[in-house]
Amino acid sequence: MTSTLLEPVAAPPEPLPAANRRPQRIRRLSLAALLVATAVLYLWDLGASGWANQFYAAAVQAGSSSWKAMLFGSSDAANSITVDKTPGALWVMDISARLFGFNAWSLLVPQALEGVAAVAVLYAAVRRVGGHWPGILAGAVLALTPVASLMFRYDNPDALLVLMLTAAAYCTLRAVEKDSAAWWLPLAGVFIGFGFLAKMLQAFLVLPALLVVYLLASHRSWPRRLLQAGAAALALMVSVGWYLALVALWPAGSRPYIGGSQNNSVLELALGYNGIGRLTGDETGGLGNTNYDAGWNRLFADSMGGQIAWLIPAAVILGVAGLWVIRRAPRTDRTRAALLVWLGWLVITGGVFSFANGILHPYYTVALAPAIAGAVGIGAALMWRSRNDIRSRVVLAGTLLVTAALAWVLLRRTSDWLPWLAPVIVAASVLAAVLLLVVDRLPKVVATLALLLAVVAGSAGPAAYSLATVTTTHSGAMPSAGPDGAGFPGGGHGGPGGGRRNGGASADGGANAAGGQFNTTNGTGANAPGTGTAAGNSQAGNPGGQHGGPFGSVDPGANVVAALKSNASNYTWAAATIGSDNAAGYQLAVDAPVMAIGGYNGTDPSPTLAQFKTYVAQHKIHYFIDASVMGGMRGGSSNSGSEASSEISAWVKANFTAQTIDGTTVYDLTAAQ
Repeated sequence: MTSTLLEPVAAPPEPLPAANRRPQRIRRLSLAALLVATAVLYLWDLGASGWANQFYAAAVQAGSSSWKAMLFGSSDAANSITVDKTPGALWVMDISARLFGFNAWSLLVPQALEGVAAVAVLYAAVRRVGGHWPGILAGAVLALTPVASLMFRYDNPDALLVLMLTAAAYCTLRAVEKDSAAWWLPLAGVFIGFGFLAKMLQAFLVLPALLVVYLLASHRSWPRRLLQAGAAALALMVSVGWYLALVALWPAGSRPYIGGSQNNSVLELALGYNGIGRLTGDETGGLGNTNYDAGWNRLFADSMGGQIAWLIPAAVILGVAGLWVIRRAPRTDRTRAALLVWLGWLVITGGVFSFANGILHPYYTVALAPAIAGAVGIGAALMWRSRNDIRSRVVLAGTLLVTAALAWVLLRRTSDWLPWLAPVIVAASVLAAVLLLVVDRLPKVVATLALLLAVVAGSAGPAAYSLATVTTTHSGAMPSAGPDGAGFPGGGHGGPGGGRRNGGASADGGANAAGGQFNTTNGTGANAPGTGTAAGNSQAGNPGGQHGGPFGSVDPGANVVAALKSNASNYTWAAATIGSDNAAGYQLAVDAPVMAIGGYNGTDPSPTLAQFKTYVAQHKIHYFIDASVMGGMRGGSSNSGSEASSEISAWVKANFTAQTIDGTTVYDLTAAQ
């Protein structure tokens, strides 16, 4: 017996009699329910996280008031330095801010809508080969992946990246179909190109899977396949190259410095700091080799497991089993092509993430979510359609038990949170697995209930983590999904320099006056009851600097803000400080340009000491704010990058008088030396 609801979609159906239209209405309603539920999940209380990642929020603030800052992705409207990424994702937020004003909602809503769009595109891709309900399952898996529920509510570039990669996979699978239009594969190249403009070389990790699948499964002759691949490569190069050429050819003196590079070069940024350096750990100006947990189990370890690992075994088992079921299908079989796309994406990207030695934050794993969801949706459909075979039933039952065991492990890492959930998932999974083993003998209604129980039990863990994520505010550069205690061990929610603020957040990104909790340099968090400012930041190597430490969030006091706002329009920069995160917090509070000396890690040679002295002599900078960042504290490392920020700090301290405002050490650079 085969369920007709799980048959793949072929040609558009003939008009149906009224009595037979009910299944179509159910399908339309279920799709609408999926997308509406996803929108609610991602938009719920979205503004509570304030500016979320201040680093990108400040760049959007700059881009909303300066077209040049928007074009280059500058950290400030005076265009001193760019963020350390190409600005594709910022452009979407910039447009939103220009249309609706710069605020927390205009900043974050674009990512939420990109998440809904990614779910819709994935549904469409899976539906074409698996049918409606597998498409619904795949879309739901993506929507409920914990790290997806985090990043589609955040202002990092990963949301746009995931949407572009999912769209590229869809276009590739359309290109494989018989009599498909010639432009589908080049369109996939365009989407990969825009993915590059969002997050550079990470977008290229899916290319091998997409290219190999097209060459293997296309109906076209080999010459035409190669011609189409060449057209797609050209489309990719054009969609990427126009921007790289624009930046490279633009006179360096009239554009911002390219943050993340040591030679003011966007190519160096793409190939080095954001390219090969992420694999080897040898990235000048970066953090060096961060190979603390690299290995085959990194995706299941403490920092990444709760973010993404829940259904990785299920995706692999169901995907491989699905390939076995259709092993005798023709070379051009669309279902095989789809499984190879999702599994290839998962294996290649997951392998790189597992063994990379450079900078790799846990939230990067959101790039795996569509691949996991696609493989689960199609693989589960194939097993269900062949459920009369005992081997398929064993695969379904075994996959569910493996998923339940992994959920037990992941949930026990936050054992104080919903302690009843893990036992319930295991009990429900065991019952569902038993029913799946004999599902061919059950009445249709009971078999359907068994299937629903299996789906609920398998998705309960990540769904609970996702709900915990969306009901909590997050901030900083390294947020983590899930309940308190998930993510970096010992680093608070979100790890060092970013995470949960239980006191809530205001629309300007500051902590709630009742006491916002966030991470400082010692990774423990600090409370500032009644002030809305950070306390304790003078500890752990940050003397006098009221800032978030390495990758933390700045929340300046009212007196600091008043001082920086004083006559701010008379200066090009109201202040300068080391590190983009530090500068971003002050800039967002003051609503005036603040120079980020040394860029994100404080290790870029921008500005040089000579340039800084010139700016000071020309009275372009009002204050210097004493601060430090992780990059600046590494010192002496072979790949630590420029020492310009340290030289500037030393020169300021030797030539200007320090004053303390709200616990923050500042220097008035307009005062007589």
